[in-house]
Amino acid sequence: SAPAYLGDLLFDTLLTGSLDEAGAAYGLLAEDVAVAPDRLSATFRLRPEARFHNGDAVTAQDVKHSFDTLMGPYTSPAYKTLLVDVAGVDLLDARTVRYRFKRPNRELPLTVGGLPVFSHKWGQGKPFDQVVMDEPIGSGPYRIGPVKFGKDITYVRDPNYWARDLNVKRGTDNFDRVLIKIYKDNTARLEALKAGEFDLMAFYSAGDWARRVNGPRFKSGELVKGEFRHKLPTGFQSYVLNSRRPFLSDVRVREALGLAIDYEWMNRQMFYNAYTRVKGIFGNTDCAATGTPDAAQLALMEPFRAQIPPAAFGPAYEPPRTDRPHDPKVGGQRENLRRAQQLLVQAGWTVQDGELRNAQGQPMVLEYLDSNEGGARVVTPWMRNLDKLGIRLVYRPVDFALYQQRLQKFDFDITTIAYQGTLNPGQEYADLFGSKAADTEDSGNLAGVKSPAVDSLISHMVGADTRPEFLAACRALERVVSHSHYLLPQWYSPVHRLAYNAWRLQKPDVVPPYFRGETWAMETWWARQPPKVK
Repeated sequence: SAPAYLGDLLFDTLLTGSLDEAGAAYGLLAEDVAVAPDRLSATFRLRPEARFHNGDAVTAQDVKHSFDTLMGPYTSPAYKTLLVDVAGVDLLDARTVRYRFKRPNRELPLTVGGLPVFSHKWGQGKPFDQVVMDEPIGSGPYRIGPVKFGKDITYVRDPNYWARDLNVKRGTDNFDRVLIKIYKDNTARLEALKAGEFDLMAFYSAGDWARRVNGPRFKSGELVKGEFRHKLPTGFQSYVLNSRRPFLSDVRVREALGLAIDYEWMNRQMFYNAYTRVKGIFGNTDCAATGTPDAAQLALMEPFRAQIPPAAFGPAYEPPRTDRPHDPKVGGQRENLRRAQQLLVQAGWTVQDGELRNAQGQPMVLEYLDSNEGGARVVTPWMRNLDKLGIRLVYRPVDFALYQQRLQKFDFDITTIAYQGTLNPGQEYADLFGSKAADTEDSGNLAGVKSPAVDSLISHMVGADTRPEFLAACRALERVVSHSHYLLPQWYSPVHRLAYNAWRLQKPDVVPPYFRGETWAMETWWARQPPKVK
């Protein structure tokens, strides 16, 4: 896989986004962009001053070469799904390139505008899977410096960066050197931070943040814990149930597994009340479903009524709760487990000699695949509740390489995936939930969703002509996916947690609304001299 932050630091794009505006893009490599009235093409004109690190001008040929490479056999299949509606790329002149689209798609100009652009000279014509040892020829603010494979990689700021004074780049990329260090696990990484081996670390574990981020350097003020509130979509960190597995193919079984999750207890007892429950794939955006489906949503769902869970036609999905046991609309964990047992019986599963078995006498034994050394602690409460239903969930930790290999081949029952949300969902959801992706190894459709209804809703979402049509498709899609229980929602943090060296790093006073913790720091923070020791 590519080194960490390679795309962010080495490769410029035709367009670049803003941390202050959702869905906005400004010209970076491109000085001008024109979308055809029929939305079947987008034409980009390159800035004449745009240069690669070797001094060559960035040309339309390089843009086309980059696209063709990303669509080739040696890159992630996600690109092919994301760009499936690109019909071709035309070179109009040395600085002008036109992307042609198979159908109107309001997101595609932004999507192709966000693709990395690299020189056609990178690799000297070798197949893309053979250029790993060749220094990339990009046009971004940094170049690759010293590399210790498996240990660290250094990015060195390019003093001749062509866009240094461009309006969209002013005040950014302020570090002369960015060193990314690699550790075997989070424990080793945290201890290295405390020892002063590096300056900044993002935290995704509330337990670690509350109990382990401390020590002499924190007491002295050299290291500081910062929580930075954002307005990003919640994303959908979830337990992913692989519906390709026979035991997980029935929606009633999947729903029953979700009823055994006692999130409220976990948040209170394990997470220091630091999290908020994820409710759907479009949480914290106007794409999220609320209430019951309106006429526009029903019009999209009705043709597939026989294939859609009946609950999707009712109120928007709410995860099971356990914090109000005397409320008949909520129930406690005991009531949830009773409901789960009823669903399992309906699906043909009964408890025999303490084990849940199907009509063939097979016990329900499932494997939870994990690459995180701290994952057992989090999944154990769920395992205990499943045991009360006669279900045995086996925790299977493996090293990251094997974990990735098994996910690529869909060789798992259950795992946790943190999907990053977006304010403007588009074709990428075909990779996450599309039927074609379900049969494509290394796709994002880990749950194995193969639903004509979902395919149709994604198509309507991508091809919508108006914002209301787009929102109707998004909200209907969330209803169908949520009520199908392919993903059992976990939790998210409304803040980014960063521990950083306050003697060496300075941050802006204003925190933008739409940012990711580590990339925000690398892009907009700057270095300062440490205080003199008296």
